[in-house]
Amino acid sequence: MSEEKRGFFGRLRERLGKTRSAVVDSVKRVLASHGSVDDAFFEDLEEVLIEADLGVDTAMRIIEDMREKTRESSISDADELLAVLKEDLAALLAPGDHALTWDGGGGPHVTLIAGVNGSGKTTTAGKLAARLKNEGKSVMLGASDTFRAAAVEQLTIWSERTGVPIIKHQDGADPAAVAYDAADAAQARGVHCLLIDTAGRLHTKVNLMEELKKIQRVVGKRLPGAPHEVLLVLDATTGQNGLQQARIFTEALNVTGLVLTKLDGTAKGGIVVAIQKELGVPIKLIGIGEGVDDLQPFNAQEFVEALFS
Repeated sequence: MSEEKRGFFGRLRERLGKTRSAVVDSVKRVLASHGSVDDAFFEDLEEVLIEADLGVDTAMRIIEDMREKTRESSISDADELLAVLKEDLAALLAPGDHALTWDGGGGPHVTLIAGVNGSGKTTTAGKLAARLKNEGKSVMLGASDTFRAAAVEQLTIWSERTGVPIIKHQDGADPAAVAYDAADAAQARGVHCLLIDTAGRLHTKVNLMEELKKIQRVVGKRLPGAPHEVLLVLDATTGQNGLQQARIFTEALNVTGLVLTKLDGTAKGGIVVAIQKELGVPIKLIGIGEGVDDLQPFNAQEFVEALFS
């Protein structure tokens, strides 16, 4: 493990403290209160998992697996139960392609970044720009959230901070036109990675979904095969509401990956598991703080290890 990854793992473990308490520590408390692995124990344990926002279906699946393994192997102590839980969580989080390759197939690699306002969407675009530039890639930002002046201003600050060019229009401009111009400029300048920030008004608004579909179509017409990634940014602190948001966005867009932010501020980190299982869309990035280095590629095994260590 590189020095950077070791540093992130340490921060991840520290900042998953609230979720660890809600899941791992609660399992220990439930077992201690019962003294034996019986039906009452499993009922209380299921409640703990649901409260940690793993979701009802996921919690029931894990409990059923624990019941079966308890019968088969006569499991009776906390360490053995935690090992089963750890194994189940890792298995639920593993499916799908979690990698971000940033390969546009000879042209600019285009990423659309979507999500409701307040999820950390624009900040994610800025942090990704900084990260990619540090890796030696040329980057451009597209400000397609034209309905919220603060979003354009915020993205402009990231542009200035990172030295990355930005394509933007006046407030209220057609978001698809901005996306098209950004794709056109990225192609003309030979940019490696184009990151397009999109509007995040209320996820129930039909016009927003249509707008996002239009951006996706327009970018694809200018750069065949684009967008190569559509990242949906979700705020972990919203719990099950985040899952509902994700469902609506995935109906409108070809979402290729999820970015889960603010994991450091919630006891509901179990939503990571619920989203992965319910949607079948891989988590590609997680955020555990304000720093650029606090946004990192998601690794299922490392996440579970940090949660249980």
